[in-house]
Amino acid sequence: MRWDNLRPSGAAEPGPAPALFPEGAVARTFDAPGFRGITFYEVRARSIVNRVPATSRVPFEYTINPYRGCTHACVYCFARNSHSYLDLGTGRDFDSKIIVKVNAAELARRELAAPRLRAADPRPVVAIGPNADCYQRAEGRYRLMPGILRALIDAAQPFGILTKGTLILRDIDLLAEAAEVTRVGVDVSVGFTDERAWRPVEPGTPSPRARLEVCARLNERGIGCGVLMAPILPYLTDGPRALEAAVREIAEAGAVRIVPIVLHLRPGAREWFMAWLSREHPRLVPRYLELYGRGAYAPRAYQERVADQVRRLAERYGIGAAAARDGVRTGGRAASRAAAPLPSAVSPAEQLTLL
Repeated sequence: MRWDNLRPSGAAEPGPAPALFPEGAVARTFDAPGFRGITFYEVRARSIVNRVPATSRVPFEYTINPYRGCTHACVYCFARNSHSYLDLGTGRDFDSKIIVKVNAAELARRELAAPRLRAADPRPVVAIGPNADCYQRAEGRYRLMPGILRALIDAAQPFGILTKGTLILRDIDLLAEAAEVTRVGVDVSVGFTDERAWRPVEPGTPSPRARLEVCARLNERGIGCGVLMAPILPYLTDGPRALEAAVREIAEAGAVRIVPIVLHLRPGAREWFMAWLSREHPRLVPRYLELYGRGAYAPRAYQERVADQVRRLAERYGIGAAAARDGVRTGGRAASRAAAPLPSAVSPAEQLTLL
């Protein structure tokens, strides 16, 4: 069992056959349309600001994940395997058994004051929710993010958020306040805008257009918001028309940047996605086995070809041009520079590596 980091301070060490959940954990279900079939495990974590392994190729050093598991239920989600660390399933359990770190805000306030963060020069970027969306439906009930954002503001800690959740707009005033004292950036994840492709693979998410409205609203408030165009699904959303339609709508939303990432299938996600593909698109299974038969990533030549198409489309539609010309407020009242590096701010041909 790997629940030690969620065990309350002072709790006894687990015996030979430890319970699945730590002492003091509470399992709750709510009889509401948005939560039926979902179980929330409320735990008191020992820590919340976690350092990313040095081998991870991501542009941030620390993360805050107030939740584990995600009701967005994206069939391709790379974080699925993290549920296996808790002896939970990487399929349906990941979608319906959500770990809620109810003390996330108080831990964030304490740990953001640590010298490793306060004394660092430059101050490191903290990524909020890269493992499980911090603005998934559970946040509407537990409201952990306002306290976390207030702790980040008081510490003047640079941070970035990546989300598919429209609930982030609830906290737009806090994000604007944060942008006055530190580097702040947001990316929304929109891999494609075809709604026929959206619902089967991202059943618990707001629509792609609702997410692009989030991008537009944030940029209107001077909070630099880009789009992680991920994942691009081979043979499903990678055609020239699909890519152009997505990039055009992303541009219309005023995105300050766009980062395309082709689907990658790590253990946990691989099995769940391929089972879905065999049900919904059985004719594509041999093609996917050709692309992913030797590992989690599509061949580099394929990734680069798709990234190049997106880059040229982004240039055509002027994505990022307004931010470069006018400046986007990302910290301080006189700031006039491009948005802070975010979890998605990597080379388009690279793949994020976190777990």
